Amino acid sequence: MKSWWNSVSSPAQWLDLFDSLPSVYFYAKDLNSRFTRVNKAMAEWHGCALPSEMIGRCDLDFHTPVLAAQYVEEDRAVFLSGEPLKDRVWLVPGADGLPRWFLSSKFPLRDAKGELAGLAGVMRAHEGTSTSGRDSYTRLTPALDHVIQQYGTVLTVETLAGLCHLSVSQFQRDFLRCFKCTPFSYLLGVRLLMARWRLQHTSDPVGTIALECGFYDQSHLTRAFQTANGLSPGAFRKRVNDGSSLAKAHLMDS
Repeated sequence: MKSWWNSVSSPAQWLDLFDSLPSVYFYAKDLNSRFTRVNKAMAEWHGCALPSEMIGRCDLDFHTPVLAAQYVEEDRAVFLSGEPLKDRVWLVPGADGLPRWFLSSKFPLRDAKGELAGLAGVMRAHEGTSTSGRDSYTRLTPALDHVIQQYGTVLTVETLAGLCHLSVSQFQRDFLRCFKCTPFSYLLGVRLLMARWRLQHTSDPVGTIALECGFYDQSHLTRAFQTANGLSPGAFRKRVNDGSSLAKAHLMDS
């Protein structure tokens, strides 16, 4: 049987199969999290008439920075560990702007030498599965959507629970069961992720980033960032900039 598999010359023959599966959203990305292959369902969900319109583009081209940063952060986890992530629950808006829950799995891809080359992912609608508790995710959609849109403002558990028409205790129980963290931990994670994204992609002052990402002040961001990432915002930005400079120098020399 092994020799039979080895006789198949091109993986593209298998990838074409995904175009016949409208309820499955397939994609592949390179190590820079840019799309290298998508099926028709994935392209249509993102408002593209043809799959080719997504090739070479990234999540930021289709989603808000806060969502794109979360998707790319999960890519990064796969690249760092070299291990797949299976059946993660994600809120993914379509081209019409309406969010929908998906079960997402990502698998590392390796080249002929065994080196990491990218990842392949599949999504399927959460509502269409038999996974228990899907109603809880649906109830929590207004809160998650509000965090995505308003993470930089003052948010309370009472406000988020009210958006879901749940008591605070019920909201906290549902949230912990669905996401394995508290609402506050989730909100802090989103704020830190956006702070890191802005440190990496903008030259905005750290104090400005702190306030616009929902932290009390620069010191508050620095303490939380240090705890989560093991270095200060300034040190992180310097490391990113130094890495970019080295990469540019390598390209100029080659």
